Order: sequence, then C-alpha cells, then structure tokens
Amino acid sequence: MTRTIKVALAGAGAFGLKHLDAIRLIDGVEVISLVGRERDKTEAAAKHYGVGHVTTELSETLEQPGLDAVILATPTQMHAAQALQCLDAGKHVQVEIPLADRLADAEAVAAKQKETGLVAMVGHTRRFNPSHQFVRQRILAGEFHIQQMDVQTYFFRRTNMNALGQPRSWTDHLLWHHAAHTVDLFAWQAGSSIVKANAIEGPIHPTLGIAMDMSIQLKAENGAICTLSLSFNNDGPLGTFFRYIGDSATYIARYDDLFTGKEEKIDVSKVDVSMNGIELQDREFFAAIREGREPVASVADVLPCYRTLAALEAQLAAG
Repeated sequence: MTRTIKVALAGAGAFGLKHLDAIRLIDGVEVISLVGRERDKTEAAAKHYGVGHVTTELSETLEQPGLDAVILATPTQMHAAQALQCLDAGKHVQVEIPLADRLADAEAVAAKQKETGLVAMVGHTRRFNPSHQFVRQRILAGEFHIQQMDVQTYFFRRTNMNALGQPRSWTDHLLWHHAAHTVDLFAWQAGSSIVKANAIEGPIHPTLGIAMDMSIQLKAENGAICTLSLSFNNDGPLGTFFRYIGDSATYIARYDDLFTGKEEKIDVSKVDVSMNGIELQDREFFAAIREGREPVASVADVLPCYRTLAALEAQLAAG
C-alpha cells in the first residue's frame, strides 16, 4: 500500500489525543474520523486536529469511505468487542493496552485476527520506548542478559481520574492495565516464557472496587526473575521505573531516560526516529499495514502476557 492510509480514532481522552499528536508527525496517514462518548468534547478535538467526521458510534465510522484502519483508545472494557467489530468490518486495528480484561476476550481477538489476516496490534508502548529499545539492542547483540528486573509502577489516585486529571467513565486496574506493561516487557526482553507468577494485593477500595496496591513476582524459563510493585496510594514520585540487573551491566529506565546503575545518563536520542513511544508504536502499526506483515506487539505476540494476567487474577481470587 503506497497511497495515504486513512485511519479513524475511537476515544478522544488523554491517550487518544496522544495518538492524534503522534499521527501528525507521520507522513502518508490521514485521520478521517473521530469517535467519542461526549459529542461536544469530541467535536472540539476534531476541530483542533482537522478531522472532518465526528460521531459517537463506532459503527458509523466503520462505514466511512476509504477507511483502512482504526486505533482504539477507548475504555478497557470495550477494547475486545470493538477490536472484533473492526476486524469483522475488514479494518486493521490497533488497541490501546490492555487488549482485554478477560483472557477469553483476548483469545477471541487473536482468533479473529488469524481468520481475517488483518493487522491487529496492541499498544504495549514499553517495547517502543527508546530507553527499553537501547537495552533490547544490547540483548540481541549478546552483550547483556537479564538476571533480574525490579519495577515500580506508582500513582496517587483517590478518585477515578485519567492522565489529564479529568474524570474517567470507567475504572482503571493495576493488574489488567498497568501490570500488563511489565509482564509483557519482561518476557520480551528476557526472550523467555514466564513459567512462574505470584501476586498479592492490598485492600479493595470501597468506592472504586479495585485493589490500590499489588505485588507481583515473575520467573522466566531461562531463570530470569522480575519483581513488580504497583500502587495507586503512592504520593510521589509518580510513574514507572525499571531497573535491569544483568550479567554485564545495570540499567535504570525512567520513561524515556536511561541511566547506568551509577546514575550516569545514557544518550538514547539516536536509538529511533523519535523519542515518543506512542509515535513509534503508531509508526510500526502503519508500516505493518503497508508491508503486509505482523507488527511488533501483534495480538498473537502479546497473548502470553494476558494468559499470565489471567493466572494471576485466578490466584488472587482464590486468596
């Protein structure tokens, strides 16, 4: 495909806007439709980004002439059903993380992708962040092997707010959303399947109905281990911080910044064409469509992550 790729975005919230910002920087791609739950807010975003069609219904967008692909930045609970809807309509689809909050739903999307042969990708952004790509390149070159990853994912959340500090229409989740980033990244960087997984959680929030603190342990088949701490109770610093402990070095990743274990900053500005992980994942999505290939972080490739999350959920439910 050499013509302009026509794409729609469903979800005009915090991450939807990040995708619109990213697509502005990618040649040969045009956003032709914007889907949002709140009409006024969606129309304002469409006007700002020059998108000609606005609707509150994904089905209407899927009927737009010439539409090639859809990016879903909608509430987690809608991801799998909407991904199936896009694939059934013959459209390539990228789903923001997580693909689903139930394993059966994730497996249904994987089966539908296999049936249609369309590009179906999940926004596992950590695979694309230059800091993690730098470590990945050392691993692939045989210069670094992970012995342990220590990861902290910390937020301060007392009400249901999104990344822009605006009220959410849905409830976020430490396991199915935030842990998904690290579970997938650990297995990908270790180059080995997860064979052991344990989790404990703190008290359930009386209003949000979710655990506000969680601890997860993982072990890969090659012996590498990972310890993940997650919290919505942490009052700063906020974000996700990764420590890679290996046989030849230690690396500390703080979003797009990377340091040695001695806090020496590593220049990752030339690792890829951008420092923006969302832009890089979108570039991969459109490149896979043009080249007719499976993308990095395809639905099939990330499915083992969701199997691990389901096993952890079952363990937590069993007490």
